[in-house]
Amino acid sequence: MSIDSLRRSARETVSGLPQGFWWLWLSTLVNRTGAFVLTFLSLYLTVELGHSAWFAGLVVALHGLGGVAGSPLGGMLTDRWGRRPTMVTMHLAAAACAAALAVVTSAWAIATAVLLMGVAMQAVRPSINATIADMVPAHDVRRAYALNYWALNLGFAIASIGGGAAAFLGYRTLFVVDAVATTLCAVIVFLRLPETRPEAAVDRQGAPVVEEKVSMLTVLRDAPFRTLVLLNLLVCLVFTAPWIGLPLTMASQGLSPSSYGVVIAINGIVIVGFQLLVNKLTDKRSPVLLLTLSALLFAFGTGATALAGSPVAFAATVIVWTVGEMIHVPTNAAATARLAPEHARGRYQGVMGMSWAVAGFVAPIGAGAIVGGPGPDVLWAATAAIGVVAAAGYYTRLRKALADEPAETAAAAPVATAAPAAPVSAPVSAPGAAEAKGAESSPVGA
Repeated sequence: MSIDSLRRSARETVSGLPQGFWWLWLSTLVNRTGAFVLTFLSLYLTVELGHSAWFAGLVVALHGLGGVAGSPLGGMLTDRWGRRPTMVTMHLAAAACAAALAVVTSAWAIATAVLLMGVAMQAVRPSINATIADMVPAHDVRRAYALNYWALNLGFAIASIGGGAAAFLGYRTLFVVDAVATTLCAVIVFLRLPETRPEAAVDRQGAPVVEEKVSMLTVLRDAPFRTLVLLNLLVCLVFTAPWIGLPLTMASQGLSPSSYGVVIAINGIVIVGFQLLVNKLTDKRSPVLLLTLSALLFAFGTGATALAGSPVAFAATVIVWTVGEMIHVPTNAAATARLAPEHARGRYQGVMGMSWAVAGFVAPIGAGAIVGGPGPDVLWAATAAIGVVAAAGYYTRLRKALADEPAETAAAAPVATAAPAAPVSAPVSAPGAAEAKGAESSPVGA
């Protein structure tokens, strides 16, 4: 492929999206560029404050537990209160928690701040995903989710490198920078992003149409969507397992922590370098086939970890499941938006986000227990089996619900009309790294 063709593909990938999407994209990049808390939290707790590794793991797990509650809360607020108010409020709440971590030192205060941060960070994801579905034409939604996910990983990579280089300033300084970046993200949303919640439907006489009220139980009674959520939970368990099991597996073979650092860095490098290309190759493909393929890539990549014996071999397995990640995350988000009624997009995205949060809480505990008990080979055999089951489920259970629309219909899909933004006078989405990525993946903006 020539340089010109690559440039042309890149232009096609980023063209045709509304201006509001790019402000949202920028807010994601800014937010993740300053995301230092979860990346360095375990080191801060153990090295600087002298807490045990057990306590550090518990605190990180609390972040995931907060996300389990935050996701449905954010979904409800997104539909009732609005996309923009939910984003601004939850970003500011997350910033306040990051700032608190720079000040408090007691174990209870730290645990509380991290728990509340988990709630706030996960609560903002449904509003981000719903906003993308509102403002982007239906045939471009998956591409938009992929671009936002690329911004997330680009910001995460910058944060990891910059945070490591700036660690000599002290962990508390990094937490303050995180708070400032998250606040700036909220300011960008407040100043530049219009409210996109669909206006109430009216009949021909202009009278408001009473829409069916949608609760979380109503969402869970939607059989195709419930299947999509359960299958995504299986994939999330497989996706989260390497972030805990891989370093333990490599250590059991006598490989150094630095070897693991190089191997796992491949994940971010591949996403940042090739997400746009993967998106170009998979654009307009059947969502069922893409979800099936991604689950198989997760199964093959994690399962092959049991056969790896060198850093190069471990890196190869990471590349395989990373490609699965790049396909799965935007496709799953687009499938969620497709199945959700316009007036309930927030709740649907909130329930989907719960599957990511539950996996982020359960998988680290389960993977650690399996590696410490039956052994790493059992863990990787289990992830391979779960991935195959998920692939079979996608292919057999969702083919009708996610059947491709005719090309003419997709191309003619109207852009959701955004409600006018209120006049603005003044400003008012990986265990640490795993949790940080896992929390973000749900919204694609995770």
